[in-house]
Formats: sequence, C-alpha cells, structure tokens
Amino acid sequence: MDEIRLITIAGPPSSGKTSVILKMIESVEGLKCQCGVIKFDCISSLDEERYTQAGITAQTGIAGNLCPDHYFVSNIEACLAWAKENQFNTLITESAGLCNRCAPHLKEMMAICVLDNLSGINTPLKTGPMLKLADVVVVTKSDLVSQAEREVFRYKIQQVNPKATVLFINGITGQGADKLARMIGLAKSVSNAESLKLRFSMPAALCSYCLGETRVGEDFQVGLNRKIKLS
Repeated sequence: MDEIRLITIAGPPSSGKTSVILKMIESVEGLKCQCGVIKFDCISSLDEERYTQAGITAQTGIAGNLCPDHYFVSNIEACLAWAKENQFNTLITESAGLCNRCAPHLKEMMAICVLDNLSGINTPLKTGPMLKLADVVVVTKSDLVSQAEREVFRYKIQQVNPKATVLFINGITGQGADKLARMIGLAKSVSNAESLKLRFSMPAALCSYCLGETRVGEDFQVGLNRKIKLS
C-alpha cells in the first residue's frame, strides 16, 4: 500500500470520539479490514478493547507525562509504517485534547473535532486549535438537548470555526455517521511523513512546572511565566 488516508480525530475526554469512529467505520462496507486506529491517551485507555471487539485493528499509545498531541506528532512516522505493514488504506488517529492548547491536525489531511453537546453551551468558545483548525466538527449527545440548544451550540462552533462542516452524530445508534463516512471517502492520502506539517505550532515545555519542578515560589520559576492580574 503506497498511500494511506490519514485522518486525525481529537476532542475532550468522554466526548464520544471512539463511538463516532466505530459507527463511522461500520457504516462503510469493507472498511473494517482496510483501516487501523491508533489511540493516544495520557494515563490509560480501554478503547483498544472496544475496537478489537468490533473487529477493527487498533493500537494504543500512552503519553504518560507528555502531552498526547506532542507524543502523537513524535510518532507519526511509526504509525504510518504500522499501517503500511498491515496493508491498510486508512489510518485513523484518536487523541484526547486535554490541555486545549495543542492539536494533532495536519495540513492536507482530514481533521475532525468531536464535541459533546452536554458539555456546556460555551464549550466551543473554550476549545482551542483542535476545534478552530478542524475540517469537520462532530457534535455528540445532541439527542439529549432541545432543538434550540443544538442550534445555539452549532452557532458557537461556527463563531470559532466558520469554515468547518458541523455534523450531529448519535454515537449509540450511529445516526449521522454515514455522512461523516462519505466525507472521509474524499480525504487525501499521504505516502510518508516527510511531507506532513502541523496546522498549528504546539506550545512546548516553557516553564519550570512543564519540566518537573514541584516547589512553589518565584525563586523556582524559570522560563515563560504569566502572572495573574487581580483587582
């Protein structure tokens, strides 16, 4: 397999990313055997078991004390190699946007953000580049809110990212997943990681606490620090 469709899916923890991916793959005949999923998380993840039970080949990368998006971009070459070894034509990466500062999205590759409609009406305004730079924003659990709440949530998303396509998908029934699957069918492919670039430059470890400092006080703070202004 020379080229692989690489799709990045990011979203806050428990927003329904895995359920959306499962329903999307299931809605395309034959895709289960042609794609692999790699889940990036910080401490632990049971999602690989869900993929395996559904007949989908999956792997898990635990970032530990690193940002999962930094961990992802440091390992993308290995991920593509794994997909080629398994002769997949599609590689989906799933990562939790824990700090809202980073995003795994890559130029030219399809980028998807998943948000939970129950997470709060202003969640889109609080979400960083993983939403702002996504091609598609999937909203889950919208069956549990009113039509008015759905439309306000959509409006808030479009305030942050007016170019994104907004899809409402039910992660339990799969309603709406076929629309996402059709969009993924149009996603571009890549042959190797050398041509890839991030859509957003990720903040690195810039202060003492990023580097492991535990002591409190200005004497122990180096690098980039910002002080709160209290009135």
